[in-house]
Amino acid sequence: MKIDTLGVQAFIAIADQGSFQKASATLHITQTALSRRLQNIESFLGVTLVERTTRSVALTPLGRNFLPQARRLLGELSTALVEIRETGKALRGDVSIACVPTAGVQFLPRVIQQYSAQFPHNRIKILDHASSGVADAVVRREAEFGVNLAEHTQAELMSVPLLEDRFVLICRDDHALAKCKTLSWKRLQRHPLIFAGPDSNNRPLLDLALGSARVTLQSFYEVQRSSTAVGLVAAGVAAAVVPRLALQKGAYPNIRIVALTNPIVSRKLVLISRRNAQLSPAARSLYDMIRGQANKAGLA
Repeated sequence: MKIDTLGVQAFIAIADQGSFQKASATLHITQTALSRRLQNIESFLGVTLVERTTRSVALTPLGRNFLPQARRLLGELSTALVEIRETGKALRGDVSIACVPTAGVQFLPRVIQQYSAQFPHNRIKILDHASSGVADAVVRREAEFGVNLAEHTQAELMSVPLLEDRFVLICRDDHALAKCKTLSWKRLQRHPLIFAGPDSNNRPLLDLALGSARVTLQSFYEVQRSSTAVGLVAAGVAAAVVPRLALQKGAYPNIRIVALTNPIVSRKLVLISRRNAQLSPAARSLYDMIRGQANKAGLA
C-alpha cells in the first residue's frame, strides 16, 4: 500500500487553518496543488474528508474521526525520520586505526571499500606500523583500534582473534620453483632467498619454527618489509618467504605463490583496542566490518 503523506499533510493543514488559502500558505504551495493533494487522498480512501462551500470549509464526520489518526501518523513518521537522521550523524566521523603493513595490502582494502560505500562522508586515517608501533599507537590513543600480530599485545590492550596468515614462497614465473604448488621447507635449502631481516617482527616466529624443524635456509637478501621482498621478487632477484597477505591478488601477474609445508608456519593477527575503552560509533562500525570480513572469508 502506498501511503500518501502529502495528502495527509494537506488534510491536516486544512483542518488546522480552516481555509484552503491559509493552508496552502502554510505549506508554501498553491491552492490548486493543495486541492489536488486533498482530492488524491480522498480518492484513495474512497471517502470525503472535507466539505467545501463558497464561504466555509468543514470536516465531514469521517474527516473528524480521521484527524487524530492523521496527526499520529505524521508524528510517528517525523519521529522515526529524526531518529534515523541522528543515528546517521552519530555514525559519521573520522576514524583512525593502526595496522601492520601486510594487513593493509590485501585484507584491509576490501573492508575499507565496503565501509566507504556505506559511510561515504567518513574519513579514515590508517597508521601502518611495525607490530610494536601498532600497539603503541592504540595505547597513545593515536588510533582507536589496530590490526596487529598476536604475539605483541600489551597489558593495557585487549585482543580479539582475527585471522591466520600462512607464510608462503613467492617467486617469478621463470623461477625453478614456479611450477610447484606445494613445497616442504627443506626443499628451499639449496635456493638463495629473500628473507625477513632481524628487525622484522616475522623473524622470531620463522626462526623458532624452522629451528624446531632443523631447517636452515640461505638468506641472501634480508628485508624489513614484505612489500620490499615482493618488489625484489617481481624484478627477478630471487624467491622470497613472506606472509600470504603480503601479495595483493592480481597485482603482480608474473609472481607465483607456493604453499609451504612440513611445518606449516603461520602468524595470527588480532584486533586490539584499549581495555574498557568505548569505540566511537564510526570506529565500531569499521571494527565490526573487519571482523565480519574475516568470518566471511573463513579466516577468523
